[in-house]
Amino acid sequence: MRRLATVAVAAISSAALLAGCSGGKGSDNSAGTTADAAVKGVVNASTHKGGTITYEMSDAPESFDPGNMYYAYMWNFSRLYARPLTTFSPGAGDKAKLVPDLAESLGKSSDGGKTWTYRIRKGVKFQDGSPVTSADVKYGVERSNFARDVLSLGPNYFQTLLTDNPGKYKGPYKDKSKAGLKSIETPDDRTIVFHLKKPFSEFDYLATVPQTAAVQQAKDKGAEYGKVVQSTGSYKISDYQEGKSVTLVRNPQWSAASDPLRKQYPDKIVVKLKVAQSTIDKDLQSGAADVDLQAKGVDAQTQAQLLTDPQKKAHTDNVYGSRLVYMAMDTKVAPFDNVECRKAVELAVDKKAAQTAMGGPVRGDLASTVMPVDLPDYKKFDPYPQKYDGKNLDLTEAKKHWAKCGAGHVSTTITARGDRQDEVDGATSIVDSLKKIGIDAHIQQYPSGKYFSDYAGVPEFNKKHKVGLMMMQWGSDFPTGYGFLNQIVNGAAISQSGNNNLAELNDPKINKLMDDATGESDPAARTAKYQQADKLTMDQAVYVPLTYFKILSYRSPNLTNVVTTPAYSGQYDYLNLGKK
Repeated sequence: MRRLATVAVAAISSAALLAGCSGGKGSDNSAGTTADAAVKGVVNASTHKGGTITYEMSDAPESFDPGNMYYAYMWNFSRLYARPLTTFSPGAGDKAKLVPDLAESLGKSSDGGKTWTYRIRKGVKFQDGSPVTSADVKYGVERSNFARDVLSLGPNYFQTLLTDNPGKYKGPYKDKSKAGLKSIETPDDRTIVFHLKKPFSEFDYLATVPQTAAVQQAKDKGAEYGKVVQSTGSYKISDYQEGKSVTLVRNPQWSAASDPLRKQYPDKIVVKLKVAQSTIDKDLQSGAADVDLQAKGVDAQTQAQLLTDPQKKAHTDNVYGSRLVYMAMDTKVAPFDNVECRKAVELAVDKKAAQTAMGGPVRGDLASTVMPVDLPDYKKFDPYPQKYDGKNLDLTEAKKHWAKCGAGHVSTTITARGDRQDEVDGATSIVDSLKKIGIDAHIQQYPSGKYFSDYAGVPEFNKKHKVGLMMMQWGSDFPTGYGFLNQIVNGAAISQSGNNNLAELNDPKINKLMDDATGESDPAARTAKYQQADKLTMDQAVYVPLTYFKILSYRSPNLTNVVTTPAYSGQYDYLNLGKK
């Protein structure tokens, strides 16, 4: 559900981060009052400290636990209190660079890319004053990747990459020996070494995931840890009200000397939960709120108001988010266990109608591939071209495939997140399309925070309730074909809860392409494998690409250091936002 567009791999100094940010309170970029200004650079650059930044959200996050989250907005936000080994520096476009965070440098690779070593920065402390050690990082990885019965919501990259047999190790909660994984070594308090089954050239990108944040074993509360996270970042959670609000204040144990990235500008950060999207849009414009935490973009009514008023439009940013909006078909639920039925659906869904329902071209261009257009490994192709007779989609080929699959008239369920009106509207459009070939799809809405843990992301739930179709939006975990594709096309990524491979796609050829790609030392050869995996996935017709997502955000004039980041799906970078 996550990540990036074009990001260069390089280190960056604190001086570079402050370039263009030397103004005092309220200093403005000249570009700050123009549309898309934050797509091109930093708006209202300032080093002023003080004030409160208020975030609002239409639901509640799946968790504040860095080891148990998989929405891009939480990967972005969690960096305020949980430092991963590496991260991305604030910056627009290719100025957002892969940089060391908790680690003092990017990883050192050896053994042909099968061993990666990091050194923890000196002086980093938890909020209780305890020093952060390599053992804390090892524990954080173990709990989040192997205790899947307790923490199921994050990706399982480490589980599939480390040399230990994941079938034998069930995580630290069940590890009676307390020895942990042999494939993660901590030879001293500041050194951590990862031993992989095979070469993995993109490991520095993998180290950006919040699962590499340090966790003290003695203070781990399992599934409840998100309420009592022990901070290693510039802010700490001071108040947690379940489903209502979360407040962060400055972490007194944080030191700029051990953190060249964070600036600790506001005094306080308040997150208000379960606020209607229409209210969020109004609050952003009135100044009652500063940021939409989910970064979904404004709703349809607000969008129309903003784009028709030149003064309001000047405070908007419209950018690709390295995301694909699509509908998944569960290959284990009839009749979508038949590839001919799935191909019929590919050809029957009116993508133009779905695009219009979800907000029009400003919210995304029509899609035909799994990888989004702004991903470096993207290659254009269209295996299911749509033809129109005037405004009407030509269903000739769709009906041929449907007849060939022999399903006749069927009923099924299509899921969508109820707090995402554009997703519900897209599902409604698809329901209308599918009726024309004999499919009666009924929409079932679920909350975002439980969508993967309890509903669409639970294969057994889908089988039991005959959920054949699922609305989905996916963003790259990091800016490569592997970072985008692996969790949604590799059979090894299928989970019994928190599953993102909603189609339950488990094709040996695709699995091998994904497994082999990252061992390639030649970037062009890696790209070719990712593109082939994309093509084979579309041949299987498990996903109906709808749009290459674009986000339309309202940029609060009360904020400083505002910049969209390709590292987190085109959202505003939350790391160093300030308040005028």
